[in-house]
Amino acid sequence: MPFVDSHCHLNFPELHANLPELLQRMQENEVSQALCISVNLEDFPQVLQLAETHPNLYASVGVHPDYENVQEPDVAQLVALAEHPKVIAIGETGLDYFRLKGDLAWQRERFRVHIRAAKASRKPLIVHTREASEDTLRLLGEEGASDVGGVMHCFTESGSVAEAALDLGFHISFSGIVTFKNAAQVKEVAQRVPLDRMLIETDAPYLAPAPHRGKLNQPAFVRHVAEEIARLRGLTVDEIGQRTTENFQRLFGVQ
Repeated sequence: MPFVDSHCHLNFPELHANLPELLQRMQENEVSQALCISVNLEDFPQVLQLAETHPNLYASVGVHPDYENVQEPDVAQLVALAEHPKVIAIGETGLDYFRLKGDLAWQRERFRVHIRAAKASRKPLIVHTREASEDTLRLLGEEGASDVGGVMHCFTESGSVAEAALDLGFHISFSGIVTFKNAAQVKEVAQRVPLDRMLIETDAPYLAPAPHRGKLNQPAFVRHVAEEIARLRGLTVDEIGQRTTENFQRLFGVQ
């Protein structure tokens, strides 16, 4: 059963320079599809080109909460860009109170813009949250994000945050962090999330899973995430691959 990398950054220079090799490694490791994530509008054309050029790659459109001095999106612009058939999600969006401090009202407003664009385009949200779970959940609720749903990517929060996100209709995605020895909370959540609401990802080039920790991550390594979740839940790797692939295809409307 093939795997899907639901979140990677193949346009980033350190990966894009070796794209043919990375695509070959994906094939060798039964990673059938990957979603290339936008982090700013300036680089979105590169993300879209990857999706247009390769049948098994898809794109999102959005501006990451960590990016301050970049083009600020509006709802109409995001909706227009999301009309492309290979753009299957809005984001990466959300809140990050870890990397940035001070008055982050602009970050919350940007998040609201993305939620409204997702509702208007009827495409799921890719949500980033770090040390901001309370506000993230509040804004998702206030803006009616459950109308479209989406995914809490690279999940590192508590079980109660996972339950609240699930109640809003969101999926929970696990990255290579779940393979880290000290990631007890993430492992616990991975044991409890319903199988029909789970995704797996690499967040490549970041967060390479064991046994590649500390190296440059790549979509082929998503298999290790599936292997660890299978171990935690007493299931086969094929079952985790099948369920997470089905979830990805259903959520994002692809085959």
